Amino acid sequence: MAGPKSSFTTALKRLPHRFRRAALPIAAALSVLGAAQAAHAADKVTFLTSWFAQAEHGGFYAAKAAGLYEKAGLDVTIKMGGPQVNALQLLLAGETDFMMGYDIQVLKALEQGLPVTTVAASFQFDLQGMMTHEDVKDLGGLKDKPILIASSSRMTFWPWLSAKYNFKDDQLRPYTFNLQPFAADPAVAQQGYVSSEPYSARQQGMKVNFFLFAEAGYPPYGTTIVGTKAFVDKNPDVTARFVKASLEGWKEYLKNPGPANALIKADNPKMTDDQIAYAISELKRIKAIDGGDAATQGIGIMTAERWKATYDFLVKGGLLKADVDWKAGFTDKFVKDLKISM
Repeated sequence: MAGPKSSFTTALKRLPHRFRRAALPIAAALSVLGAAQAAHAADKVTFLTSWFAQAEHGGFYAAKAAGLYEKAGLDVTIKMGGPQVNALQLLLAGETDFMMGYDIQVLKALEQGLPVTTVAASFQFDLQGMMTHEDVKDLGGLKDKPILIASSSRMTFWPWLSAKYNFKDDQLRPYTFNLQPFAADPAVAQQGYVSSEPYSARQQGMKVNFFLFAEAGYPPYGTTIVGTKAFVDKNPDVTARFVKASLEGWKEYLKNPGPANALIKADNPKMTDDQIAYAISELKRIKAIDGGDAATQGIGIMTAERWKATYDFLVKGGLLKADVDWKAGFTDKFVKDLKISM
């Protein structure tokens, strides 16, 4: 459909010459209006998170709250994930442009011929670990103890953990995201996130320890930005702007989380101020965002060495076919030159 400028220009050409001069200021005004409309037309982007809104998603909400997406010429919609949401399926169906993912998920998708790729990492390591009662002093102390893990964890950290510490599958018990079995049995350990489960346990008066798998060498990144290869290849400029604004959002969130927290609680009213504050303090303490390679190469950075390490342990554990092209699982071209630091 023709815009106001083109329609007026067509009519102007049909006017007798003596009337055209008087109409020129109107044509100029319409030209300015058209340019202004084009300049303000933001690219729409949908981002699907991995769970209900929480501090662990804070950088994206901060980018929204602080106007960083808007400044980048983006109109971003953040959609919450959850236990019944198949993010990968929605991504491949085009229902979301990017999703919050993790390395193992991406490599397994590639094994199935699903062309997805990771464009940035919010956290320099996975926040996953093991919560124990206070008598356990290290991960090795879990040998022969019952361990609660989710069924999906059998295909992620468990093969790595069991190989490293010689744990056995008969130690495993189902974890249903309920703390009561852990509370009822002082011999039990359970999986969790450093920024979440210890808070809930301590709120109930339990004395616990937490052991972050990354500190023992578990290689995957955490809370990554994943898109289909087709979308990323077709929209490199949109991808670059979304990545940059999101990573700037993490920097903003650690400095001024208030505005983002308001959006988080609007999306997830069950989230409390105390739980958010605890999560932020843990993210800062372990330097999840600005530690590791990010300390020197900038927030969001990923390296081939780390991706290869994840690929290696999956192949060794029989969880991934050796012919999977692990290099297709990520690209650093959107992060390597940003050098965003705290």
